[in-house]
Amino acid sequence: MAWGVALWSLATFLTPWAADTSLWALLAARAMVGVAEGVALPCMNNMVARWFPPTERSRAVGIAMAGFQLGNVVGLMLSPILMSQGGIYGPFVIFGLSGFLWLLVWLSATSSVPDRHPQITKSELEYIKQKQQTSTRVNKQYITGGIPPFGRLLSKMPTWAVIIANSMHSWGFFVILSWMPIYFNTVYHVNLKQAAWFSAVPWSMMAFTGYLAGFWSDLLIRRGTSITLTRKIMQSIGFIGPGIALIGLTTAKQPLVASAWLSLAVGLKSFSHLGFLINLQEIAPEYSGVLHGMCLTAGTLAAIVGTVGAGFFVELLGSFQGFILLTAILYLLSALFYNIYATGERVDFDTTAA
Repeated sequence: MAWGVALWSLATFLTPWAADTSLWALLAARAMVGVAEGVALPCMNNMVARWFPPTERSRAVGIAMAGFQLGNVVGLMLSPILMSQGGIYGPFVIFGLSGFLWLLVWLSATSSVPDRHPQITKSELEYIKQKQQTSTRVNKQYITGGIPPFGRLLSKMPTWAVIIANSMHSWGFFVILSWMPIYFNTVYHVNLKQAAWFSAVPWSMMAFTGYLAGFWSDLLIRRGTSITLTRKIMQSIGFIGPGIALIGLTTAKQPLVASAWLSLAVGLKSFSHLGFLINLQEIAPEYSGVLHGMCLTAGTLAAIVGTVGAGFFVELLGSFQGFILLTAILYLLSALFYNIYATGERVDFDTTAA
């Protein structure tokens, strides 16, 4: 995680100078950002699996992902201001330096596993060890390393359930993040600074609802609801809800109404973090980081297809509505697939039978 943040912060800081040098230098800097950012969520998932017992993981993921969404809010709102004050260099310099400041806190406050943390209290360590049923196996995997069984991981349908869910999540996430300012500018004729504010509101909603979803998910499990059913409930809300809301978005005539539909879609989308995202730790705790990396690979490809495809789709049809409806349908189909094949139980990856 530390190396990832350091690398993407440096690449972000250097992006304007790379752009002044050549197109290839710019592409290299942006590729470096992507490579470095690719480690963040797998590292987070792996550490949550080691540090938090099952009854607390949903809240941990909810809080972590709330920060993820608040970053979108800050970026969308500050970037136009920083650009107006400091030119194109402004956002890249400020965000790059902020990453290095965060890195100092991270290095002084964290460790990969609880028993290696220099400041952890004896009572907290004992609590984690008592509650964390899979900690021994997870830590053993971390220490011994080895080549993960990719073939066996891919031979199980629960693996494909989280891969497809992550792919759809990335498709929707990056289409909304990349295209919504342009959508508000094109469809409702608001300027790009106003469009950034309209686009930032939904991410604020996502941060808030994500924490509530985490609290509710843990509460369901503590009260006896099976982990499998809890994950499917969260995933259904997180995909069916946005699917319906995006259909509503296509009917909006005013930017405020459109922002409300978009806020509902993105807010409900946060429930999926307590479905497929935390599910990675449950079906394969010893391979949660590896499995998350596999999911991110598929999700990145889906995000590329969705983001680039949206441009071609809009150019071909001359309207955003058709692509938004396509995204809504894909949300509904992905929710159905997850509910059929997902499980909250640990999956046996020692055999290759489906």
